[in-house]
Amino acid sequence: MNPIAQATSIATAQHYQWGEVCDGRHLLKEADLSVIQERVPAGAGEARHYHSRARQFFYILSGEARMEFDDQALPLCAGQGVHVPPGVVHRFANQSDAEVVFLVISSPSTAGDRTNLAA
Repeated sequence: MNPIAQATSIATAQHYQWGEVCDGRHLLKEADLSVIQERVPAGAGEARHYHSRARQFFYILSGEARMEFDDQALPLCAGQGVHVPPGVVHRFANQSDAEVVFLVISSPSTAGDRTNLAA
């Protein structure tokens, strides 16, 4: 079996918690590419921030969310996604009454590349 071709699953992926109630699982964790499945409960979200180098793509698997930018808020539902280029201030928020599960794909990884801003 080719060691490069290995299945990845939520059951075995590295788990982490962020914020008080949100969590994620690293499906792919490389310096040049990160794929994470995250879960944000109803009413939760992240701080406004930007990444200097990383571009990100958020894709909703289930539930609803809002991607907030300085000048607009974009509603997203299952089957929809949004690209966030480097340097763009953004905030992922769940203002619905149910959890949202989504993929966030970053290139390169956002490790060490996040600047939080005041609310």
